[in-house]
Amino acid sequence: MTNDPVLDDTAEELLASLWPEHDAVEASCPVAARGDREAALRDLEATRLVEVHDGVAALTETGRAAAASVVRRERLAERLLADVLNVGGALATETACKFEHLLRRGIDDEICTLLGHPRACPHGSPIPPGPCCREHAPAAGRVVSALADLEPGQAGVIAYLHSRRRGIMQRLLAMGAVPGATVVLRQKLPSLVFEIGSAQIAVDEETARDVYVRPVNQPRRRRWRGPLARLRRE
Repeated sequence: MTNDPVLDDTAEELLASLWPEHDAVEASCPVAARGDREAALRDLEATRLVEVHDGVAALTETGRAAAASVVRRERLAERLLADVLNVGGALATETACKFEHLLRRGIDDEICTLLGHPRACPHGSPIPPGPCCREHAPAAGRVVSALADLEPGQAGVIAYLHSRRRGIMQRLLAMGAVPGATVVLRQKLPSLVFEIGSAQIAVDEETARDVYVRPVNQPRRRRWRGPLARLRRE
């Protein structure tokens, strides 16, 4: 279980807002009244999660860990809504804001594993990693997986792509690796090769971990035909 402090919703939202990588785009949760925010800030000070100097609030070391936990749960909730329930836009953000308060450590790790340890929320903001990510915990029948984790011959439908290497992503998109497309992993060594339609694309493992798919349980058996459409590594 966890030793995380028990906080009310307002205190959790205030804690998350102090997280260094908090994205204002995501901050669509209802704003608490001024009095409620001041009471929440006092609670955070009392639990030594926040220190206030000259009217400026800053996270303590313990507070950083607690804030990361809140942000992680909120962004995983958004990812769950988008990838499993196909709920997007403002509705997803609003629902995730409420849903994340129901999650606790342990449950969030189970969701993270189910989703293939995603690194970013639908807005592109990073999801703080948990123990399951560092251990790369596997889960049978998980809903979303990195392309690199498929078995040769196994198919998947692309859920989303995430990478800071824009050139690589543009080339993948140009070759048809777009959300909704079906891919089949053909080999892992010496390079990872996957198939989209009649094209075969070779990438490195890092790139293959930037492509997230909904795996098909049974590998598709198709005759593999060349030539390879190779993607230059960057």
